[in-house]
Amino acid sequence: MNDAQKIALIASFLLRYPDATWYDELQEWKGDATSVAHPQLRQALVEFFDYVEETSRKEFEDQYVRTFDFSQNTNMYLSTYELQGTGEQAEELVKYKAFFLENGYDLPKEMPDFVPAILELCALIEEEKAKEIYEYCKPKLEYIRERFIEAKLPYAFLFDIILSVANGLEDGVL
Repeated sequence: MNDAQKIALIASFLLRYPDATWYDELQEWKGDATSVAHPQLRQALVEFFDYVEETSRKEFEDQYVRTFDFSQNTNMYLSTYELQGTGEQAEELVKYKAFFLENGYDLPKEMPDFVPAILELCALIEEEKAKEIYEYCKPKLEYIRERFIEAKLPYAFLFDIILSVANGLEDGVL
């Protein structure tokens, strides 16, 4: 597994709801983060894990819920940003669903524009196809990152990492 794939899986994990199972797996994923070859991205991932470990479970869970579940400004669904109506959103969802189906995957339990699911898909498919998905999603990922920066939320750092992967694939660096 290359760095881009590994980072996508780690970021997907970190963006999931921090339940008991998530916390049980935290150290294993942190170990995976320490094996990322790219020094700056490795350091940024480890720092985010450190932040999680330094924050009480209750506080981190509450922050997650406030950030992603109770805010239209910062959620995990790419099609909810900047669309005018339900017709546009439906078209967008069809496009995201196509990414999964074209690559032999389906999402029976999640919406196809769910950021962690898209990251997992990018980690599992050929690099060229992942590059196309990142390119399509990049403007929305950048928009979400800006929202996190404005709200002074630590998830901005994860989106920096995700966008570094997208840019690195585009530039042939990762």
